Amino acid sequence: MGHYTIALDLTGKACLVVGGGQVAERKIHSLLDCGACVQVVSLELTAGLEKMAEAGLIDYRQGRYHTSDLLDVFLVIGATDSEKVNRQVAADCLARNLLVNIVDTPVQCNFYVPAVVKRGLLTIAVTTGGKSPLLARKIREELELAYGPQYGEFLELIAGLRKDIISKVSDSIKKKELLEGLVSDEVMDLLKKGSLDLIKGRIIDANRGSGAQPQDGSG
Repeated sequence: MGHYTIALDLTGKACLVVGGGQVAERKIHSLLDCGACVQVVSLELTAGLEKMAEAGLIDYRQGRYHTSDLLDVFLVIGATDSEKVNRQVAADCLARNLLVNIVDTPVQCNFYVPAVVKRGLLTIAVTTGGKSPLLARKIREELELAYGPQYGEFLELIAGLRKDIISKVSDSIKKKELLEGLVSDEVMDLLKKGSLDLIKGRIIDANRGSGAQPQDGSG
């Protein structure tokens, strides 16, 4: 069966990581980047995680995992070096209908973490359904080369214009034409070349008279 791919908003959500090693640290960084409130349970922590705990970036309980750690938690990641503990975490979470990912053990997960390329708010995710994380990583590396930082800047530029077009242009045909123009083949070709200044000029000219204005005030 295929998987239903979604993007979760973890802002302010309580997320539990069981484990305090290098893998757990990577997962914790990803969760924090998404605005999650991270709780960590482990007998010990990496030096990096110790600093994060001291700085109040994570809520750390030193000790072994207990089912009570799942109270009011939204999402759980099991990243210990004990198969027994990881199995218990998975079983407890599945029994409670919690989102759970056990690192490197797809059969115990009800969601997989994709390989991700981030350019500002633009996120490109690659998943193999847990079958080959290495393949997903290789494809992600190719995407990182193909989609540079200019794509994040471009998204910020057209986001405000799109909002203005939708709210200020009443003619449905004209609205469709303007929205499609924001990502026309010509614009995308310029974007690949990193020609953001040229893109701004083309978009401003195309939208002149529509009431839409770039968020940075250009034009």
